[in-house]
Order: sequence, then structure tokens, then C-alpha cells
Amino acid sequence: MSDTSIHSTPATALVLGSTSRYRRELLQRLQLPFETAAPDVDETPMPGESPKDLAVRLALAKARDVAIRYPDAIVIGSDQVADLDGMPLGKPLTHERATSQLRQMRGREVIFQTAVAVVRQTTGYERCELAQVKVLFRKLTDSEIERYLRAEQPYDCAGSAKSEGLGISLLERIDNDDPTALVGLPLIRTCQLIRSAGGQIP
Repeated sequence: MSDTSIHSTPATALVLGSTSRYRRELLQRLQLPFETAAPDVDETPMPGESPKDLAVRLALAKARDVAIRYPDAIVIGSDQVADLDGMPLGKPLTHERATSQLRQMRGREVIFQTAVAVVRQTTGYERCELAQVKVLFRKLTDSEIERYLRAEQPYDCAGSAKSEGLGISLLERIDNDDPTALVGLPLIRTCQLIRSAGGQIP
């Protein structure tokens, strides 16, 4: 549910500043009631901006934008950017771009930079954490890439691969300290930030 009006919410209300179904499904694991709201943020990278800095900036921008509408709530913003040797790879959106991304990444290590920010406007709380996931892609053939894209159509995922689905077959190794980070919302860090902002889990 998304709403653009000003809300008066309980102090412990939780709002996810995202329309991503992946992040919504991950946050539901915490068994906390929450609302979702769409942030209005320009996601265009700044000139010379690194993938890590881009992810952090956008996560904070999304949380801040939604916090204006939910000033009493604990608001979560998140962003993920695939980092290939310092080059940001976002959501491909099309089959052609997804094919190009996977061809670039085959046989190489990609760092998925996943940032999560929590803002609670009435208390002045604002903090952002970055979870880095190193992924080694297999040396994929063109036919493997084509079969995968036709089967899963991961055009709304940074890096064109859904590790929680068939995309796991594209990978040789995953190295991280938060298994949910690669899907789009690092829950270990999210829990830490929610507690820090005054929320209770579980």
C-alpha cells in the first residue's frame, strides 16, 4: 500500500520505503506489522560516483523522502548496485541489457553493494549500513544465458540474476556475512538499525 499524504502514525510504526516485492517479502520474515510507500527519488548516478556510494546515497534518499510523509515512524530505505570493477550495473529492464550484463559478468567476481538506511524523523535518528556480497559467476555460455533469461526474466534485478531462484545456477561462489543481502535487504543489519531507532525485534 502506498500513500502520498502526511500520516500521523504510532511511534513504533514501521514503514518500508520501497515497492520491491523482494524487499517486502524479506521484511515479512521479521513478523512485524509494516506499511509500504513508494519513494520519489531520482536514481541516476552522479558523475564519477562509485557503486558503493551510489547505493548508500539512494538508500538514504529513499528513507528520507518517505520519512517526510511518515514523520513518527521508523522508515527503511534500501538500494542495491552491482559493482563490476567499479562500474555500476543496475536493473537491466530489458532482455538485451540483461544479456549484455551477464556476458560482462561471466567468469568474473561481482560485488553486490546493498545499502539499508533507517530514518526516524521525530527523534532525528538517521543511519545507513552497507552489506557487500562478493559473487563469482560461472563461465557462462551464450546459450546458458539465453535459457536462464527466458526462464526467469530477472529484468527488475540488479545484475540480472535472482540468487533466490534459478539464478543460483549461474554462480560458482557467494561470499557474505548476511545471506539476505544479495536478495535486496540485509536483514541482520536491518534488525540492528530498527532496534537502534527504538523498535523491538522480535
